[in-house]
Amino acid sequence: MVRKFFGTDGIRGRANGVITPELALKVGQATGIVFRNGEHRHRVLIGKDTRLSGYMIETALVAGFTSVGMDVLLTGPIPTPAVAMLTRSMRADFGVMISASHNLYDDNGIKLFGPDGYKLSDAVERNIEKLIEGDLSRQLAKSAALGRARRIDGVQDRYIEFAKRTLPRDLSLEGMRVVIDCAHGAGYKVAPDALWELGAEVVAIGAEPDGFNINKECGSTETAALSAKVREVRADLGIALDGDADRMVMVDERGHVIDGDQLLAVIAESWKDDGRLGRAGIVATVMSNLGLERHLVERGLSLARTPVGDRYVLEHMRAQGFNVGGEPSGHIILSDYTTTGDGLVAALQVLAVVKKQGRPVSEVCHRFEPLPQVLKNVRYKKGKPLEDAKVKSAINSAEQRLNGHGRLVIRPSGTEPVIRVMGEGDDPMLVEEIVDGIVDALTQAAA
Repeated sequence: MVRKFFGTDGIRGRANGVITPELALKVGQATGIVFRNGEHRHRVLIGKDTRLSGYMIETALVAGFTSVGMDVLLTGPIPTPAVAMLTRSMRADFGVMISASHNLYDDNGIKLFGPDGYKLSDAVERNIEKLIEGDLSRQLAKSAALGRARRIDGVQDRYIEFAKRTLPRDLSLEGMRVVIDCAHGAGYKVAPDALWELGAEVVAIGAEPDGFNINKECGSTETAALSAKVREVRADLGIALDGDADRMVMVDERGHVIDGDQLLAVIAESWKDDGRLGRAGIVATVMSNLGLERHLVERGLSLARTPVGDRYVLEHMRAQGFNVGGEPSGHIILSDYTTTGDGLVAALQVLAVVKKQGRPVSEVCHRFEPLPQVLKNVRYKKGKPLEDAKVKSAINSAEQRLNGHGRLVIRPSGTEPVIRVMGEGDDPMLVEEIVDGIVDALTQAAA
């Protein structure tokens, strides 16, 4: 069943285009109805990042929730993983994060978490969609049963303490100079404060949100400013969060980017040595580099692959007993601590390894040579280009030419009308050639 509103990570789109006050109102009402269970006072916790449209969406959601009898707790700007954690610890019936992650300010989104802090299943999202498209007027609360809304204090301090407790009590970051790029987003207060409280010398950039500058030439998808600042202040490393701080990448002391695959290898090997891995392996997506898989196998660890999206990584982790998983984009899930990706917690785990080994980050965090990888996008307006006969032929030909010496992943984006074509292999010229061939076929089919 094709879903109309939900993508791979909640509902996302242009503010006042896709994400309108009317839609947010209905999402609030529909979700509140789905989670009504019993006669107790129900409550929902809402966090957000720093986008201008967050005010509009938050207000519309509050109207929707209170109209079906839900009390609302408003946190203001906090990271997505903090919403997941607080939903559990404050015994809310569910939680909401208003964010479009790494997108620029003019997009926004709505992410939903159950009372256990996990993102909702596809089945629950389909139930919400059915209600959104139906008539909700008969399911509104009576006048005396309407909900209330209030802002709550201290949530940032609670999250900072939670993140710090994921490290051993005696571990200090004293002597480390760290640059943290907060992407002018949800982590702009908590991330620098947590690092400083752990003893690091902190240089914060991307920590002055104005509603418009989130992810603009900063953050985990735009690391040039972070690399330059690390070199300028001669820092030991840099950390780049995205807009809602559920993912991160690093740069070493030379300003070179360290992606999620390398960071997964660092954490997995460290946890293996400490006897902390739930199973002898990790979970990643089809987009993780084949070099990571080969590296882990050499060290007696497996790599299980899932479709793209941290929710699918987490589902496999929970089903199969893994406690480390993630994506090359920097979504890293450490299920001993969190129910979703957490940029700050993942960064602290890597910093602990760096501190323990006492070597430069460029050495500690370079675990394998990634295979040459080419990723290209083809935008389309309508139809199903992947079902075109010439496209299928191009894909079959490419797989035969790789002949087991690489991988090919072709998938539609879950958030926009784009088909992503990724190829990797031992021969970079061959990879480039076969990806271009598929892109040409898709472009013709999409014309």
